[in-house]
Amino acid sequence: METMNAPTIEWLQLSPLLIVLAGAVLGVLVEGIAPKAYRYFGQLCVLALTFACSLTMLIYNWFMGNAGVFAMGALALDGPSYIAWAFLLVFGALSLMLFAERRVGHGASVFAAAAATVPGSRAEALAEVQGREHTEVFTLGLFSLSGMMVFCAANDLITMFIALEVMSLPLYLLSAMARRRRMLSQEAALKYFLLGAFASAFFLFGIALMYGMTNTLSFTDMAQIIAASTSTWPILAAVGLMAVGLLFKIGAVPFQSWVPDVYTGAPTPVTGFMAIGVKMAAVLGLTRVFLVPLGGLRWNWQVLLAIVAILTMAVGAVMALTQTNIKRLLAYSAISHAGFILTAIVGAQAGIAEGQGPAFSTAGSVLFYLIAYGFATITAFAIVTLVRNNAGEAWEISEWQGLGKKNPVVAVFFAIALLSFAGIPLTAGFIGKWAVFSAAWAGGYAWLAIVGIGFSLLAAYLYLKVIIAMFFKDPAPSVEVASASPATWIPIGVGTIASVGLGLVPGPLLELISNFSVFLR
Repeated sequence: METMNAPTIEWLQLSPLLIVLAGAVLGVLVEGIAPKAYRYFGQLCVLALTFACSLTMLIYNWFMGNAGVFAMGALALDGPSYIAWAFLLVFGALSLMLFAERRVGHGASVFAAAAATVPGSRAEALAEVQGREHTEVFTLGLFSLSGMMVFCAANDLITMFIALEVMSLPLYLLSAMARRRRMLSQEAALKYFLLGAFASAFFLFGIALMYGMTNTLSFTDMAQIIAASTSTWPILAAVGLMAVGLLFKIGAVPFQSWVPDVYTGAPTPVTGFMAIGVKMAAVLGLTRVFLVPLGGLRWNWQVLLAIVAILTMAVGAVMALTQTNIKRLLAYSAISHAGFILTAIVGAQAGIAEGQGPAFSTAGSVLFYLIAYGFATITAFAIVTLVRNNAGEAWEISEWQGLGKKNPVVAVFFAIALLSFAGIPLTAGFIGKWAVFSAAWAGGYAWLAIVGIGFSLLAAYLYLKVIIAMFFKDPAPSVEVASASPATWIPIGVGTIASVGLGLVPGPLLELISNFSVFLR
């Protein structure tokens, strides 16, 4: 009889991922076993232990040089994977700190605490008094984070699909988990779920067609078969179907319709987690798919992605100009940033070469851009949770007028985040845009880089418009900046320092990324 060999799992090399999964499972046990009064504290302990251990093992594996293809060829732990995992853990920890700020205390004292720290948010305080806070958000966040980590390191299509679902399903629930049971949040979650299901179906159909044409799911084997194939049209059809699922996740046109509604409807800490976590995982997964197995077909997909990049930048920048809601403005900003990132992928520069690539290779420039964008995003959404009126968070841009006179510190921090989004010199966003446009230019798409610069200037106008309103207009009545604990101020401080620091001294991180921006094949 034929024997079945047990799968080989490299426990040490995969320990950063496995620790996050173990933390998520432990969080489920806390929800099921611990009394309700102790769940919040228990979940925070699980989070702290999970992130500390995972980052420690990641650093250990990095210095030990534990790179390669592991888990029976399912995961590729290369330079881009290590860098993405490190910053996913950092951004995940900062985002989940904002989750923790959503709950201020226990019992009847919550109402008084919330009234003191969150001006006018009586509905939220009452929800906590009635025991409607959600401590399971921490566990769902860890499960989603584990899916993100697998997605950006996946080395075959079936692993990537499973990671896509593990990443997405918790986010569908998190989008609906507002403390006040808001219909807006539930509507956003339903839209996200339905559109995400359609995108996943397209991605799965593309996988099936690709398997039918190549008889493999492995990226390495697929690259060799595609390079030797004489019939490319069925393969290109599979590429198109898979691109739908991947482009949906990064919010690229024409699959961006979910972004404004979900960003607005989801609780703001969830929006911040989603904005950077999903984008980092999805963009790196997209980059790996197009440069490793599909690198030999780049002459076929580069033009298509260039068109998508232009449309994405255009829709994001133009629609943002018409917004009066700060969260919708940030949502359309996220769409335009997806277009800027796509310009580097179109350039397809040195993403799969052996050895060290140039400073602005596609993978390296995409990673730096995502890191710069991530720190600014964490800062921006953390500050959105602080600016409040009598009904809760103040989302109308008109209510942000004069914020610089009411609270100059918060206004300056928000302005730095916006300047980084705009790509103004001396911020991390400027170096990020320089990197992605340089990669497109070096790849023979100078015209696309010029178009990107044009849309970047247009987007800068809307960011400067918000800054002018904050510092040069009279303060809006009944809007205050809430006091907050370190759970909010640490993400704001880290994001601001990183946005300025990476703009003033980008060299060390650029050098690190450029030396470790080669995908394993």
